[in-house]
Amino acid sequence: ALGTAEIIDKPTFGSRTLAEKIAAIAAEEEIEVTLIGLCTDICVVSNALLIKASLPEADLTVNGALCAGVTPQKHEAALETMRSCQIEVL
Repeated sequence: ALGTAEIIDKPTFGSRTLAEKIAAIAAEEEIEVTLIGLCTDICVVSNALLIKASLPEADLTVNGALCAGVTPQKHEAALETMRSCQIEVL
């Protein structure tokens, strides 16, 4: 819901809880998901792929300008991996 926030404790790279919560919201209403964060090549790509696997038709975007990888090369490689998996990368 607009104007609300929730903190999800994420003890590992990807969060199934995050993907499940997004899927529950998407079951109730049409949504767009945009991911940003650190590290592009670890946490961002892991969560993007979990969300895409849970909601293959979801409007999922990663804003690469608001992400950073361990190195610039790994950042770009992660963005390319996400593009290959039909995730929109800005």
